[in-house]
Amino acid sequence: MSLLLLAAACLLAVTFGYGGRCWLSPFGDCRKCHGMGHALKNDRKGRLKRGKDCRRCKATGKRIRVGRWIYNRAARTYRAGTR
Repeated sequence: MSLLLLAAACLLAVTFGYGGRCWLSPFGDCRKCHGMGHALKNDRKGRLKRGKDCRRCKATGKRIRVGRWIYNRAARTYRAGTR
């Protein structure tokens, strides 16, 4: 019984921790460009150059977190239903 209680407590801690992170910082780094907003490529001499702008984040380097996206969608649906 204590193992089940420990697993439930860990699950609650992770859920509330991620919820707090989404509330305090709704945007995270883009997973494709790692927050740079563009790709890196090498020129002929092997030096790094700026590549094309990232299409996923539109060159901002930021993306909305999944938990915040779900919260925004639920809030929008609730507001549309109560009007």
